[in-house]
Amino acid sequence: MSRLAFLLARTLRREAPLATLSVAQSDLLATLAGKRVALIGNARALAETDCGAEIDGADLVIRINRAPMPSPRSHGTRTDWLALATRLSAADRARIGPARYLWMSPKRKRLDWSTATSPGFYLHPLADYARLHAALGAPPTTGAMMIDLIARSSMSSLTLFGFDFFASLSLSGRRTAEQVPHDFTSEADWAADLVARDSRITLRKS
Repeated sequence: MSRLAFLLARTLRREAPLATLSVAQSDLLATLAGKRVALIGNARALAETDCGAEIDGADLVIRINRAPMPSPRSHGTRTDWLALATRLSAADRARIGPARYLWMSPKRKRLDWSTATSPGFYLHPLADYARLHAALGAPPTTGAMMIDLIARSSMSSLTLFGFDFFASLSLSGRRTAEQVPHDFTSEADWAADLVARDSRITLRKS
């Protein structure tokens, strides 16, 4: 796809052409088979922990959006995949350096050419977003979408770091829970239920 065709498809919200840039979800999930996955949320409380070595010891480290990493001690240093719902600056791309980008937001107009044409790019289906939106009764966070996605794979384990559902706010911004369009109580309940039902998933308390 040319850059002009991409811009046209993005502007006109033509999902089918954009989807041709993405690896198939089944292929993405297949790469998780047997892996120990660490998914890193952006809760401020994570910065007070010593989880960095455990994070970097996972087979696959996935971070979210601008992926703040204030200290290797708390956050580790590796980023294999980066799940996005926002555009990144060139400086953030260089700092984070993921091997794969996943565009999770239904807002396709925010998707940029560099991300969409990166190796192994993944575009999260709108139907998956809508299903989780209905289950939560509110727009899901990028973290929730990733938990939902990874849980459907044959991964060996999924450990969630930096997920306190906005109890300690976010390292990536100053907004309060009332200023963002998510229902964190609903997400916390949903995640707790998933952890209770799937023994492969662990929520690491900060």
